[in-house]
Amino acid sequence: MADLLGSILSSMEKPPTVHDQESRRKAREQAARLKKIEEDEKRKKAEFRKKMEKEVSEFIQDSALQKKKYNPMGKIERSILHDVAEVAGLTSFSFGEDDESRYVMLFKKEFAPSDEELEAYRKGEEWNPQKAEERRRLKEQAALEMEEASRTQKRPASPNSNYRDKYSHLIGTSAAKDAAHTLQANRTYGCVPVANKRDTRSIEEAMNEIRAKKRLKKGEEEATGSSSSV
Repeated sequence: MADLLGSILSSMEKPPTVHDQESRRKAREQAARLKKIEEDEKRKKAEFRKKMEKEVSEFIQDSALQKKKYNPMGKIERSILHDVAEVAGLTSFSFGEDDESRYVMLFKKEFAPSDEELEAYRKGEEWNPQKAEERRRLKEQAALEMEEASRTQKRPASPNSNYRDKYSHLIGTSAAKDAAHTLQANRTYGCVPVANKRDTRSIEEAMNEIRAKKRLKKGEEEATGSSSSV
């Protein structure tokens, strides 16, 4: 019986000490503070979202505005603003080097930024449409010039001057073919026109002339032979 009573007494929890009571009190207070902080954060997020919804609505209704830039804000605030913009049908981007300097810009869908504009914001530069158009025009001009240069290099090489001009001091200003049509007969250099070479004698006259030449030649040979024998 004594053993049973001792077992029951040992299984019962001991009354908390003063130290245990203080620890539990602190734990309850800490849990209450955390709960209050969470509630405050939740309330602040709701208030911030409501404020952003109001500003986004005013931005949409203002037809003179195409974009809206906000001051730098924390990651949670940026996330809320991006969500509000998406629900409202807007385009939103965050820019900035570090978390403390990052800010949000909203754009209406019909005025969505170009790649060049986004690149300028990412570099921390102000967007200037006039300067951007000038840069775009210069890039297009440079591309056209490079394309033209590439085509010129592939094109077969051609002489810069006409051979007639290069050798005009030798062949004159007319080509040989052109000069052949205007060639004039020159007796001094033995150039006789074809018309002058035609034989107008009859056959009989030609044969008599040939016989006379043969007789003359034969007589000259005989005379030469007689003088040699003497």
